[in-house]
Amino acid sequence: MTMTFRKPADFFAMAGQPLGASEWITVEQDRIDLFADATGDHQWIHVDPERAKSGPFGACIAHGYLSLSLVNLFLPQVVGVENLKMGVNYGCDRIRFPAPVPVGARIRGVCELLRAEPMDGNGVQATVRVTVEIEGSTKPGCVADTISRYFFA
Repeated sequence: MTMTFRKPADFFAMAGQPLGASEWITVEQDRIDLFADATGDHQWIHVDPERAKSGPFGACIAHGYLSLSLVNLFLPQVVGVENLKMGVNYGCDRIRFPAPVPVGARIRGVCELLRAEPMDGNGVQATVRVTVEIEGSTKPGCVADTISRYFFA
């Protein structure tokens, strides 16, 4: 479900509110392997399924930073911005990885608009908490307070 924002005032009106959830995706070993290749992190708990079977998680797990990077996939599914002149990722205030994301798990992003602050030039700085839920788990794989800057036409 996408929440559409057309002007800064739309963000201000939703500050402190839940925004919704993205679609579920399955974390496949191929995605983990590609992330390992892109980052150079080939630790066996991520890329060696045979060894990982006898490891602490019983299977390969996604890199924490892979879970974080998927925030960029989930966030636009929930936060739609129209009349945009420019938008940029500004950073994150807080990132945590409470639980491992095992290969084959289904995950999604659940978003909450924590803050919306006005910026010069018809802009808004939005802090959105994205909780990466793991289907069937009581703990999320990642929680990130993302900061985006949106400038409207």
